[in-house]
Amino acid sequence: MTRETLYLYDTTLRDGAQTHGVDFSLEDKLLIAEQLDGLGIDYVEAGYPGANPIDTELFSENRKLGTKVAAFGMTKRPGRSISNDPGIQALLAAKADAICLVGKTWDFHVDVALGITPDENLAGIKESIEAVVASGKEAMLDCEHFFDGYKANPGYALACAKTAYDAGARWVVLCDTNGGTLPEDVEAIVTEVVKHIPGNHVGIHAHNDTDNGVANSLAAVRAGARQIQGTLNGLGERCGNANLTSIVPTLLLKEGYADRFETKITQDMLRTLTHASRVLDEMLNRAPNRHAPYVGEAAFAHKGGIHVSAVQKDPRTYEHVPPEDVGNARKLLVSDQGGRSNILAQLASIGLSVDKDDPRVLRLVSQVKDREAAGYAYEAAEASFELLARRMLDTVPKFFDVDSFRVMVERRHNALGELVTVSEATVKVTIDGNTVMSVGEGNGPVNALDNALRKDLGPYQSYIDDLKLVDYKVRILTGGTDAVTRVLIESRDGEGRRWFTVGVSPNIVDASFEALLDSINYKLIRDGAPAP
Repeated sequence: MTRETLYLYDTTLRDGAQTHGVDFSLEDKLLIAEQLDGLGIDYVEAGYPGANPIDTELFSENRKLGTKVAAFGMTKRPGRSISNDPGIQALLAAKADAICLVGKTWDFHVDVALGITPDENLAGIKESIEAVVASGKEAMLDCEHFFDGYKANPGYALACAKTAYDAGARWVVLCDTNGGTLPEDVEAIVTEVVKHIPGNHVGIHAHNDTDNGVANSLAAVRAGARQIQGTLNGLGERCGNANLTSIVPTLLLKEGYADRFETKITQDMLRTLTHASRVLDEMLNRAPNRHAPYVGEAAFAHKGGIHVSAVQKDPRTYEHVPPEDVGNARKLLVSDQGGRSNILAQLASIGLSVDKDDPRVLRLVSQVKDREAAGYAYEAAEASFELLARRMLDTVPKFFDVDSFRVMVERRHNALGELVTVSEATVKVTIDGNTVMSVGEGNGPVNALDNALRKDLGPYQSYIDDLKLVDYKVRILTGGTDAVTRVLIESRDGEGRRWFTVGVSPNIVDASFEALLDSINYKLIRDGAPAP
C-alpha cells in the first residue's frame, strides 16, 4: 500500500525562542538548524526577519541546508499596501525558501486586536499570500486562534483558511494558539476543514497548555492534516509547543502511523534524535529532562528486580520500542528495590564481568541496600555506584589521599563598604608520597572546596581541567538542626558527558566533599589516568 507523505515543520528557533529564560545567539540558531537538517526535518522556521538584529542577520546568511528555511511574519498591516508595509517587504527580501504569515482567524481578535471588519481581514490575508506567491517563495498561513475561532464562528474561521488556500498558499496551518483545545475537538474540527481544503495542504500547530500538544498533533493527522509543526524538546512560551522529539519517533515506530505515513526521516536519522535533543539542552546550559519520552535518560531505565530480570531475557517485556532506534540506551538501575539481577546488569554495563555466584555480588547488594537505607541514592548517582562496586572488587586505584580540609565563611564589609560573605577553603592532599596544600575561594563553602581541591592535583591535573560542576542538589533526610543531608552533584566534562555522584552526612559540607571526591575519582578512572 502506498503511504501518504507527512511534512515536519520545526519552529524551535522562533516559537521556541519565546520560552522563558531562552535566548539564542546567531551561532546557536545556525547550530540548531544543522541538527534539525541532519534529523531530516522538512522545514526549519528560522525566525522573524526585521524583528530583531539576530534574525535579520540570520536571513542574510546563505548557509546551504537540505531543509527548507522558513521566515515568519504577519499579514500586511491594515490600511497599508503591500509595497508600503516594511514587515512584508522584509519577509519578501529574506533569503528564505518559504514564508509563514500569521493571520487572525477568530472574529473576536479581528475586532479587538486589529479593529477592522471581517471582510478587511480576509482581503489582507488574500493580498499577503498573493504577494508571497508572486515572489516565488512557498506561502503558508498560520491561522492564529483557529480552533477557538472555529468554535465561536465556524463559517468565518473557515473562510479565512479557504481565502489563503485559494490565494495560492501551499499550507494552511491550523493553530491552537491558546493551547486549550482537546484532542477530540481537534480531530472533529480538522475533519470538517479537510472537506473544504485538501488535507495535503493543511497543517497543525499545537501548544501544550493542557499537556495535549503531541496528542492534538496526532489527532489532526488522523483527521487529514499532513503538516505537523512543533519544537525540539517542546520549547515554547507558557507550557511549550507540541514536542517533535516525541512526535517524530511515534510517527516512525508506531503501528497505525508508520504503516500509513512516510516522512523524509530515515532510520539512521532517527538514531540522531537523542543527540539532537541533548545538544539543544547543552546549548541552553540546562540539564536534560531525565524522564522525557524516547530521549530521556530514564526513558528506558528499569529499577525493580523483576523488571530487570525480564528485560534481560527479552527487552520487549518492559520497553515499547528499542532504545537504540532513537539513539538512546537502556539503563538498569541499582537501588534498594533491586537485587542481584540489577547489580549484575549494572556491573556488565560498566565493563565488570563477575560470575553471578561470586559472593562479592551478594555483599554488594547488601551494601547498596544498607547505604540507601542510610540516605544514599545510587539510582540517581551512577558514578558513585560504579566507584562503590569497583572498590568492592578491588579495582580502584588510589590516585590521592585527602589528609584534611578546612572551610571558613566570613561576612564582612569590603573596601567599598558593601556587606559581603566570602568563603575560603584549604585542602591538604597527598599524591604519590608528596603533600600538596591548596587554597581556594568561592561564593560558598562548597564552591571554595571545589576550587581548592581541583587547584593542584599534580600529575592528574590535566585530566580534570575540563571538569565542571553544573548542578548541586541538597535534600534534608531527617528533621532538626542535626539533620542528615544528602547531596547530589552533577558534573560535566569538555565533551559534554555528564555524571552524578552522591554524598551523605549530618554535615552538609562533609556530604558535599564526599560527592566532589567521587566526581573527580570517577573521571580519573573513566579517562584512564595512570595509578601512582
